[in-house]
Amino acid sequence: MLATEGMYTGQFVYCGTKADLVVGNCLPLNRVPEGTIVCNIEAKVGDRGAFARGSGCFAVVVSHDDDKGTTRLRLPSGGKKTVPSGVRAQIGIVAGGGRTDKPLLKAGRAYHKYRVKRNCWPKIRGVAKNPVEHPFGGGNHQHIGRPSTVARDAPAGRKVGLIAARRTGRLRGVKKVAQDKD
Repeated sequence: MLATEGMYTGQFVYCGTKADLVVGNCLPLNRVPEGTIVCNIEAKVGDRGAFARGSGCFAVVVSHDDDKGTTRLRLPSGGKKTVPSGVRAQIGIVAGGGRTDKPLLKAGRAYHKYRVKRNCWPKIRGVAKNPVEHPFGGGNHQHIGRPSTVARDAPAGRKVGLIAARRTGRLRGVKKVAQDKD
């Protein structure tokens, strides 16, 4: 179960076929009318939720196919997905929408954000490193000192920068766009 927008402390949350169509409750999709906004949807019956679980995400029930026992959903990506009608989903939108709108502003907040995720922060530039650590490292001032483009078949360890670039530099000129004749 995820927190959905509109839930409050002390609210009773019901799960099952007899649950009411109220924000926060968990129902099988065959009990949910078309056009309903749902989240935390299972991919297979009993897997506890796979789709539309990120903050502010939701999916829309598009249609039910009673003959095949499937339900068609519109996912947050815009794609359509067909799932068994017996899978469960929560009613409503996942709480925490707009989380990414506020800037992190300082390194400490970025540190705490990525500490619980994966080892991808801080990202140190190649030119700031020593030559034993990166092909762009070293020198008396920070410069790459060689073309930043590299061939597709370069060995591992050399393949940094713009890999097999078709072109580099600024995009110059005006792109011609064909206008429709009315």
